[in-house]
Amino acid sequence: MSASQRTARKRVVIVGMGFGGMHAARELAGSQCEVLLLDRNNYHLFQPLLYQVATAGLEQESIAYPLRALIRNWYNLQFQMREVTGLDLDGKRVLTDKGAVEYDYLILAGGSVTNFFGNAGVARHAFDLKRLADAERLRNAILTTFELAVQEADAQKKRELLTFVVVGGGPTGVEFAGALAELIRYVFRKDYPSLRLAESRVVLLEAAPTLLGAMPERLRRYAGQRLQQMGVEVRCNTLVADASEGEVRLGSGEIIASRTLFWSAGVKAAPLADLVPGTKGPGGRVPVQPDLSLPGHDEVYVVGDMACVLHNGAPLPMMAPAAMQQGRHVARSIICRERGETAEPFRYFDKGSMATIGRSSAVATAFGLSCSGFVAWLVWLFLHLYYLIGFRNRVVVLLNWAWYYWFHERQVRLITADDKGNASGGADG
Repeated sequence: MSASQRTARKRVVIVGMGFGGMHAARELAGSQCEVLLLDRNNYHLFQPLLYQVATAGLEQESIAYPLRALIRNWYNLQFQMREVTGLDLDGKRVLTDKGAVEYDYLILAGGSVTNFFGNAGVARHAFDLKRLADAERLRNAILTTFELAVQEADAQKKRELLTFVVVGGGPTGVEFAGALAELIRYVFRKDYPSLRLAESRVVLLEAAPTLLGAMPERLRRYAGQRLQQMGVEVRCNTLVADASEGEVRLGSGEIIASRTLFWSAGVKAAPLADLVPGTKGPGGRVPVQPDLSLPGHDEVYVVGDMACVLHNGAPLPMMAPAAMQQGRHVARSIICRERGETAEPFRYFDKGSMATIGRSSAVATAFGLSCSGFVAWLVWLFLHLYYLIGFRNRVVVLLNWAWYYWFHERQVRLITADDKGNASGGADG
């Protein structure tokens, strides 16, 4: 390739290497474009398994993969670790903490953050799961409460320590509640023989009438019954009004004494969306045109949880499958435009959804079919292994799952920070 040909190559900048950004980058690998990837972290995180890190089932490193290793064999891609601070859409520049980056095409794939719906008390006292550091922090908190409970003489304070409140009956809340209940029932029962773990509580609160509202009624009912069999207190039609140190206040006025509140009741677009001019859609998401480009700036695309894309009259769910499809679509659109061809509008293909409830138990729906129990659990297991990046990660995760399946043991029961949150060793997300 001559110097003039190299100069003529268009630059595509991708901001965010979650599921949407990663699939866009993979599709653009080997194209005639120069692709620059920007992310504040140097790894891709497999967020669907964060709850297993939080419940001592997996190591942090097994669900993350270094970006430079990921793109090592992807021709025409480069990565830079930067924080985006602004957008100059008219000047076609991305402003970062290390200077401005020019682009010909821009793909915004910043993902989402937890939505506390303006509740300052909940935001201050609740745990959430969006980053590796969140999972480690929550795991430390769970393990620390049991260490404190062993030494606590006051019965009321001990009950407070052993009560865990989970807010949100979607897949994350259901999966976390089930995993935590099993951790207490099978592992902590042996680790803390002096505690009466029958007194421990895992309370799952959902504002809607049922759990897993997007799934068929039979699966919703199965999930609720299975969680109750595992000892989880499932309470639907229940709103959380506020939270403070050691207390969760419900909309009815009832107070649940608890030191650990986990919030999975909603997400909203990442702060990157606020840098995009114009009116925002539900959850602060950016409305886009049918081809996922930004109105008035057809060289800018928004994908994943940041994009407000209507499907059958409603915004697409903020889930990984939608982000993957959108990332691939915009990459193909850019390639088509560079060839002088017309890009097609984005069409979402609903592959269904699934959630695991515990060992050998899950619910899944796809292509109009639904299943539950062991079969659904196997489907969930193999699909997550398939989408996990890195052969080593797949092997490590599979071995951890097999070990737990046969021996009911979780090996990552490590408190890696002191009570002030300072890391005491090991990797930090």
